[in-house]
Amino acid sequence: MQKAIGVLTSGGDAPGMNAAVRAVTRAAIRKGYRVIGIQRGYNGLLNGECEELSCRDVSDIIQRGGTILYTARCKEFMQEEYVKKAAEKCKELNMEGLVVIGGDGSFRGAADLSRIGNIRCIGLPGTIDNDIQCTEYTIGYDTAMNTALEMIDKLRDTSQSHDRCSVVEVMGRRAGWIALNVAIASGAIACVTPEMPYDINAIADKIIKAHESQKEHFIVVVAEGVEASDEITKKINELTGIETRLTVLGHVQRGGMPTLRDRVAASQMGYHAVELIDRGVTNRVVGMKDNKIIDVDIQEALSMKKPFDEELYRVCNEITF
Repeated sequence: MQKAIGVLTSGGDAPGMNAAVRAVTRAAIRKGYRVIGIQRGYNGLLNGECEELSCRDVSDIIQRGGTILYTARCKEFMQEEYVKKAAEKCKELNMEGLVVIGGDGSFRGAADLSRIGNIRCIGLPGTIDNDIQCTEYTIGYDTAMNTALEMIDKLRDTSQSHDRCSVVEVMGRRAGWIALNVAIASGAIACVTPEMPYDINAIADKIIKAHESQKEHFIVVVAEGVEASDEITKKINELTGIETRLTVLGHVQRGGMPTLRDRVAASQMGYHAVELIDRGVTNRVVGMKDNKIIDVDIQEALSMKKPFDEELYRVCNEITF
């Protein structure tokens, strides 16, 4: 039977996942492989939800958000017996390798499948939070930031009309990258992230001083990982006397057409994943450093700690008033 390369999307969806699936499919077929699309992540692998993909199956998906393979989280995959079952399915399909598009949890599954089942696995970083330690950029990050920025720009009209302060919660469960960049781009007066301590009194004082200089409306951006958006909103209202409302942008940031950057990055990463499998390489995560595609060992990737850009954080605080 002709050798195959499998591809799945796992965990939270991210714009650009379809572009990665397309790149994997077309690069693999060009090299003479069959391509097996696995639906609903590791659940689909365990349940046999696998279909062969052709070049035509991935036509006109590069511009689509979400993932045509669907996605899910799989608690069973934390148990060795299910990893072995998945490995048997891969061997049954004559898979030469498996490309896993997702985040840290998805990579742990790939590492187990490689270690326990001896399946060549390559991870692609697909998460809007940009919280994968081994890469400077993750698939979906740029689109999510632009979506959040567009929403804040619209919200500003209401804040201005009512002389309000709008506290905007953006996604970022463990990382404040979206919050930080969107705060700068939207001209927010303050940004609150999980990585840096914050002083609610200092934020309130900044708002009061700006108000005294004739500024009438304000934006405060908070990453969801802080888990204090409600409290921050109440305290700003109390300390400043300015009507303050909370807006949670939520999962709208995961949707929509991927930006050019996400489409290109996903395509580059998908192509590189196939190159690695074709060379017999396994247990790697593809990433980006200095705008170049790289790959690192999965275990090394999982053990890394991503430093927060404190200089950019200072920029955010110094140019607001």
